[in-house]
Order: sequence, then structure tokens, then C-alpha cells
Amino acid sequence: MKTLLLKKGEVSRLICMKEVIGTVEEAYKAFNSDQVEQPDYIGIHLPSPRGEIDFKLGYYKANEVISMKASSGGFIHNPTAHGVPSGMGTILLFDARSGAVTCVMDGSLITGLRTGASGAVSVKALARKNAKKIASIGTGSQARMQVRAINEVMKIEEIHAWSRTPDTLSKYKTDIEREFGIPVIVASSKKEAVEQADVLITTTRGRGELVDADWVRPGTHIVAIGTDQRGKQELDPELFRNAKIIVDSITQCTEKGETWHPLNRNIITKDDIHAEIGEILLGRKPGRESDEEITIFDSTGMAIQDNMTASKIYQNAIDNNIGTFFQFFE
Repeated sequence: MKTLLLKKGEVSRLICMKEVIGTVEEAYKAFNSDQVEQPDYIGIHLPSPRGEIDFKLGYYKANEVISMKASSGGFIHNPTAHGVPSGMGTILLFDARSGAVTCVMDGSLITGLRTGASGAVSVKALARKNAKKIASIGTGSQARMQVRAINEVMKIEEIHAWSRTPDTLSKYKTDIEREFGIPVIVASSKKEAVEQADVLITTTRGRGELVDADWVRPGTHIVAIGTDQRGKQELDPELFRNAKIIVDSITQCTEKGETWHPLNRNIITKDDIHAEIGEILLGRKPGRESDEEITIFDSTGMAIQDNMTASKIYQNAIDNNIGTFFQFFE
């Protein structure tokens, strides 16, 4: 058996955002259909000024593929000190029938794509049908990816953006308006941005409450992306008291996600979590039930998203004869 090597440029040619959104939607359904084994992921925080590395492992029974992804971030000195990006990802695919590695591929792009797609899937399932305005708290690469994905499922009329870094915010405005032709209104404060939102996206590496509960209008859908490790936080826990709470994985979100904070303060209990998003997509539980509901989608990111997205890319590579095969085992 030969192993396929796919570099970052090759991965980017093998899948589009629309395809990723469909794949992530199927991944959420698979997770809630007893088709997935997904151990708790491991995060290693390295001494400053280095960042963190996460390891996610998943098995999808339907395609007999096991995936393992290593994803790093926050290594701010990497470009100058080591000549590599500050964040990187690598995905290994294994044939579950033999345990042999079938593919090694760059995983940094996949992480961004499938995380963006998760926001779009939640918007499609949970946002008001007349939603038009987005507020983006955070204006980095994942904030852009969220717009790229949500633009596939919703007509975005304008974006209200805030960042603590003026240069990043200015570049975000230029980039988004050039790529999508969507007006970006630079907010003078977080509050000013949030108050305009039909859909609120948070994509920071926050270590404290960035969004106050009093700022959020009835009917807002919140896509909470930034919190995927204990210690990170973006939302006022009081937001959860009267919101409809949807998570990607109850196990992950109650231990490492945004949902941990209101649980820790006894604002909610686990019984107040309405559903995992796969349950809504499968029609087992209702999504939005009124235009006044505040809905929160807490996304910590799951191995099954990586598994199914990477498997799709691998199959596309085989079909199009892209990549380099090598003999892993003599």
C-alpha cells in the first residue's frame, strides 16, 4: 500500500467552501448517528513565547477512516526564528481495516475551512431567515473564513467589525470589501458592533468577556468560535441564561468551550443545553422557534469534521491524480 502526500497548495486546489459546508453538515449528522468514535482531544500549552498544540483523533465507521490532526497556533516568533508559520496543521489518514497510513496532508487550510463551514452550517440552521447584518468581533484569518462560508448560505448586506488592533481591522475592511463587495463598517467599540448584529461572530483568542449580555438584541444568532480550551472566553456568561444553547459536542463544550463558563458560575446546568447541532440537522430537536430567540452555537471543533473533510480531499486527489505517492512500508 502506498501513502499519498498532499502539500498545502495541492489541498487548496482539491476542495471549495461550498463542498466543505456540505461535508461538515454531514459530519455533524454522522456524529449524532452513532457513526463516530471521537476521543477527547488533547491540548498542550508550551512555555511562552511559544503557543499551543492540539491533537484531535476520530474514526468514521461508514468510510473506515481514522484521522489524526496536529494543529499548532500562537508561535509568534516562528516566521523570523524558524522560517515557518505561527500556526500549522498536519493530518494523517489511516485505513481502519489495516491501520496503515493512506495519506499525509497539510491540515492548516482544512482547519480554517471546516471551522468557517461550521459557522455557516449553524447560520443556515439557526439564524433568522431575514438576517442581513453580521458583526465580527475579531478580524483575523478565521473572521475572514467565517464571512467566506456564511456568504454561501446568507445574503450579507453589511458587516460591522471590531478589533483591538487598528491595523488588522483596516486590512480586514479592505480585504473583505475587495473580495466580496460587502460594506464593512468599522465600529468604534465592541458594543457598537454587537448592537447591529443579526449574526454575531466571535473569533478572537479571548481571555475574558468581550461581549456583554446587554448588548445583544433579541433574535441574534451567535457563532462562538474562539473558545476551544479552558481559560479562553469571549462571551458574558449571562448571555446563556435566556438563550437557546446549541453545541457541536456536549462533552467538549462543557469542558473546554464557551459553555463551560456559565456552567462554572451555576448560571445554567447541562440540562439547559438545548441540543448538539447534529440533532437539529437530523430533525430530532427543533432549531429556532421564534424571531425573538437568541441562539448561541458553541463550536469547539471536532475530529469528525477533519476526518470527513480530509477524506473528501483525499478522494478528490485520487480522482484527479494530484499529489505524490511514496512507499511508507517496504
